[in-house]
Formats: sequence, C-alpha cells, structure tokens
Amino acid sequence: MNDFTTSLAVSGSGMKAQATRLRHVSENVANADTPGYRRKLTTFEPAVGRDRVEGSVTTGKTELDQRALPRIYDPGHPLADQAGYLDGSNVDLVVEIADAREAQRSYEANLKMFDQARQMSSSLLDILRK
Repeated sequence: MNDFTTSLAVSGSGMKAQATRLRHVSENVANADTPGYRRKLTTFEPAVGRDRVEGSVTTGKTELDQRALPRIYDPGHPLADQAGYLDGSNVDLVVEIADAREAQRSYEANLKMFDQARQMSSSLLDILRK
C-alpha cells in the first residue's frame, strides 16, 4: 500500500470511529431523562489484522458508565419503589456536549487530512500527466 492510500485509510478509520462516538453521545443526550439509563462510553483501539493499515483505529466494545444512578423521589411515577424513589439517569449534559464537540472537531481534523491526501494525490497525477 502506498503512502497516499495509507493516509486515506487512517483518516477514514478516524472519521468512522468519531462518527460512532458521536452517535453514542446523541443516544446519551436523547436518554438523559430516561429512568435507569446508563451513559454509553466509546473506547478506541488500534485496528489490528491482516487487512488493517498501521495507525488506523476502531471502536472497542461499548461500555456502560458504572457510576451510581441518582435516586429521584417521585411517588407518582410507575417505576417508583415502595418508598417512592426511582433510579434516574447518570447522563450529564455538560459532559455530553463537551464530548460531542471533541468528537466533531476530531472528525473535522480527520476529514481535512483525508482531503489533503486526496488533493496531493490528484496534484501528483496532474504532474505525471505533463
């Protein structure tokens, strides 16, 4: 594999991983008020295998945040226990917004790298044609 193809593959894997992370952040925000919902965490791992390019990444197993769920007093809620409490969600919207921005910026950086490699490849082909 040549350097152009390698850089395209590495940046493409980064974009795919950040898109997955952004999807999980969106799910977390959508379920912030869902009782008993645990925040999803995305991990990144080096992509290994015969068909993988060195330097590329992939998302690991999706994990659930194991922090304690807040107890909410709402005796009229159908999920409340005998004492009137139910488990809330451990999603913090401020953290999710920060994660979303970080994932978006990382995605954009990988996109710029992808575009830069594509432009360099195209310029090289133009030079070779002359």
